[in-house]
Amino acid sequence: MTERLKQLAYEELAAGVRPLADDILKVSSAALGGPYNALLRSPDMARRCFDLLDYLRFQTSVDKRLNEFAILIQARISNAQYEWWAHEPIARRAGLSDEVMAQLRRCERPAAMQADEALVYDFCVQLSLNHRVPDALWHKAVAEMGEQRVIDLTVLSGTYVMVSMLLNATQVGIPQGGQLPLEVLDPLEIRRRLLA
Repeated sequence: MTERLKQLAYEELAAGVRPLADDILKVSSAALGGPYNALLRSPDMARRCFDLLDYLRFQTSVDKRLNEFAILIQARISNAQYEWWAHEPIARRAGLSDEVMAQLRRCERPAAMQADEALVYDFCVQLSLNHRVPDALWHKAVAEMGEQRVIDLTVLSGTYVMVSMLLNATQVGIPQGGQLPLEVLDPLEIRRRLLA
């Protein structure tokens, strides 16, 4: 798989775009790579996306472990190799277990999830694959997480669908020739496995 966009260098950016690049460089483990390489081609949109991602990653009401779990769920659903590669170590540092990540990587419903992880899994999988959340699951999520966290989780899930699409459309590869972390599966197979 060949990346479809040449990597932008900081020096190539217009002077008006460099303040955004500076903000990206403060938080991005990929420097201006990953999704930012594509987003910077549309600087106004990139600023708006960056501000949203900054909230969803660093200021959200959702616990970091659960937030990163939700991102990995989107990466698995989308076969988004770079997204998984970038967020697995962050999720590990946030306290998500290797066992849960290994099962999700294999496209299995993780058996060893904590109760709050199972709620996030069910919510994100239903929302992403069925585009709805059943009433009982919605009420359970609101009762256990509160309305703000449920809304933040919902927007996070949708935003990382967008990030996955951007990474997949531009064929962003794993840096330094690393192995692909996810088996690329047909969307119907992903659906069958994760909804089981």
